[in-house]
Amino acid sequence: MSWLRALKETARSGLTVERRRLEPVIAARGALGLALVVGFSLALFGPAVAASSAFGAFQAAIATFQRSWRPRPTLALASGASLAVSTFLGYLTGAHTVLFLALLLLWTFLSGLAWAAGPTAGIIASSNVAIMLVTVTLPTSVATAAGHAAVIFAGGVVQAALVVLLPVRRWGAQRDALADALAAEADYARRLRHDPVAPFDPVPLMTARNAAAVTPRQARTRPAELHGARGLAERIRPVLASLADPAVGVPEEGPERARVRELLGAAGEVLDAAAHAIRHGEPVTLPPPALAALRTPDTGAILRGPSRRAALRLAALLGDVVETAEPRTETSGMRTEPTGVRTEPTGARTEPTGAEHGRHRPRPTLIGLAPVVLEKVRAELRPDSPVLRHAVRVSAVTAAGYLLGGWLPFGHGYWAPMASVMVMRPDFSQTYARAVARFGGTLVGVALATAVVQSAHPGAYLSAALAVVCAFGMYLLMRTGYAAAQVFVSAYVVFLLGMAGAGLGQTVRDRVLLTLLGGILAMLSYAVYPAWETPRLRGRLADWLASVGAYAAVVSARYADPAGPASPDVREALLKTRTARVAWQEAVARATHEPVRHRGLSHAAVEQAENALAEFGRVAMLLEAHLPEHGAPPVPAAAALAESLHRSTERGAKEVRERREPHWEDLRETVTAWSAAPPDHFLLDKGAVLLLGCLEELTTALTESRRRR
Repeated sequence: MSWLRALKETARSGLTVERRRLEPVIAARGALGLALVVGFSLALFGPAVAASSAFGAFQAAIATFQRSWRPRPTLALASGASLAVSTFLGYLTGAHTVLFLALLLLWTFLSGLAWAAGPTAGIIASSNVAIMLVTVTLPTSVATAAGHAAVIFAGGVVQAALVVLLPVRRWGAQRDALADALAAEADYARRLRHDPVAPFDPVPLMTARNAAAVTPRQARTRPAELHGARGLAERIRPVLASLADPAVGVPEEGPERARVRELLGAAGEVLDAAAHAIRHGEPVTLPPPALAALRTPDTGAILRGPSRRAALRLAALLGDVVETAEPRTETSGMRTEPTGVRTEPTGARTEPTGAEHGRHRPRPTLIGLAPVVLEKVRAELRPDSPVLRHAVRVSAVTAAGYLLGGWLPFGHGYWAPMASVMVMRPDFSQTYARAVARFGGTLVGVALATAVVQSAHPGAYLSAALAVVCAFGMYLLMRTGYAAAQVFVSAYVVFLLGMAGAGLGQTVRDRVLLTLLGGILAMLSYAVYPAWETPRLRGRLADWLASVGAYAAVVSARYADPAGPASPDVREALLKTRTARVAWQEAVARATHEPVRHRGLSHAAVEQAENALAEFGRVAMLLEAHLPEHGAPPVPAAAALAESLHRSTERGAKEVRERREPHWEDLRETVTAWSAAPPDHFLLDKGAVLLLGCLEELTTALTESRRRR
C-alpha cells in the first residue's frame, strides 16, 4: 500500500463514528463524581485546587470505562494514585526546565513501556503524562504540591466510592463476555446447517476465558451462573463441528443430514436462550420447538456410529449449559434437570463444571501483578520490539513538542506534547488515525469552548458546570469514535483552565496549531523510526503453524494413550493455538494499512495460508471431539502420527521463518504407509490425510507468493 493510500485509509478510520450501545447511566455516574469533586474543591480551596482535583476524577472515571476485567473501583484507585504521583513529581520539577524535561523523558518512556502490560495500563500511563503537562502549568508552589496530589487522588477515591455505592449492572462485563461466547456458538451451529465446514472465530471464547479469571475477593461474590458455562461452551464447539462434518460419516444429503440440521438448529436456539439468561440474569426460557427437536426419540434410529455419539454428547452438554446458566443459590451438590433437554443416558458424562467444585481461574491482585508486569517489560527490551520502539518514539516526540511549544509565540505550549502523547500507539494505523481524529475533534471542541469563554466570560462555577457537561458527553460517546470524544475532551480542558484563570488569552488558532504540531510530530516519528508489522508476518505465521501442529500432535497422541476428553495437555495446546492465531490475525489487520511492501508474503498468500492453517486446526478439533475415554483400547498407530506431526510442523515453522519452502516428508511417509494397513479407527486415517492436505495447501500459498515477487 502506498503512503497516500495508507494516509487516506487511516484518516477515514480515525474520523469514523460508530453506532454503539450508549450507557448514559454509567456516564452520568462518572459526571456526578466529577461534579462532587469540583464543587467541593471549588467551594473550599479555590479554582486552582479544583482544577487539579477535577483532572483526577476525570481520569479515574475514564479508567472505569476501559476494557478490563478487574473491579472498577480498583481501576479508579489505581488511576488516581498513579496520576497523583505523576503530578506531584511534575510540580516539584516544574520550575526547573532541565529537571522537568528529564522527568518528562523518563515518565513518557515508562508510559510507553506500560503497553507491554496491556492497553488499559498503556492508556492510563499515557493519560497521566498528558494531564501532568497541563496541571503543572496551574498557579501553585512547591509547598502545595503534596496538597494538589492529595486532591487528585481524592478524585479517584470519589469515583471508586460511587462505583460501589451506585452499582450499575454488577458483573455486566463478565456477563456480556460469557453471553457473547454462547451466542457465537449458537451462530456457529446455525451456520453449520448450511456449511458443514464453516469457520469459527475463537476470539469470543478467548475473551470469555479472560473474563472468567477473578481475584480472591471477586471469587467470593461472583454469581453462580457465571461458573462453568464457559467450559461447557468450549466443549460444545468440537461436538458441533463433528456432528456437521461429512468426514465423520453423515452424508451431505438424506434423512441423516436432515436430522443433523434439526439438531444444529435446536442447539443454536438453546445456546441463544442461555446467552440471554446470563446476559440479563434471568431464568432460562427454552423455545418449545427446540425442546421437541432434542427430545425426538428417533435419533438413535437415524444416526449411527460417530454421528450418534456426537448427537448424544451434544444433548448432554446443552443440558449442562442450561442448568449452569440458571440464576440460583448453590445449596447442595445435587443436580436437577428441570429443562428436559436430556432425553436418554449418554454414556459420556461431561466433566464436572467449575460451579460444582468451586474452582476458578485466579487473577493476581495489583500488587501480585507487579512481578508479571516487570517480566513482560523486560521481555520487550530488545531492538526489534514494537513496544520499546514506541517508548523511544513517544518520549522523544513529547520532549520535542514541549520544547517547540515553549519556543513558539503562542503560550501554553503543552497543547503540542499533550496531543502527541495521547495519539501515539505502538502500531502505525492507530497512531495516524488518532492524530487525524485528534486534530478534527480539537478543532471543533476548542472552537466552540473558546467562543463560549470569550463571549460569555463565565465565572468559575459556570465554567466548572460546563466542564462537567463536557465530561458527561465524553463518557457517553467515548466508545463511538475517537473524534467524537475529542470534541468534548478539548472543550473540557478549555473550560477547566478557564475556571482556574489559565489560558484565557489563548486563541482558537493557537490551540489548534499546537495540536496540529503535536499530531505532525507523532506521525513523523513513526515514519522515521517505525515498527512495521508486515516484515514480521512470516514469523507470526510460523508461530501459528508450530502451535497448531503441536495441538494436532497432542490430540493424536491421546489415541495411543487414552486419557479421556478432559486431557489437560490437549487443553493447554489448544489455548496456545488460539493465542497464536489471534496474534496472527491482529498482525494481519495492522499490516493491511501499512505503506510497506509485503516482502515475500502477498495479500493473496496471507489469505490462502490463513485458510490452510484454519482448516488444519479444524481437522485437529474433529479428532479432539472423538478422543477415546480413559481406559479405552489404545490405537498404537496414533503414536507414529503424533511424532510425524510434531517433527513436520516444527521443521516447517523453521523453514517458513527462514523464507524457505516448507516440506512435510515425515507426515507424508506416515500417510503413505497407512494406505496399505490403515489404523483401526473410523477417523484417524481420514484425519491424517486431511491434515497433510492442509499443509500442502500452505506450501502452495507460500510458493506462489515467492513466484509473484
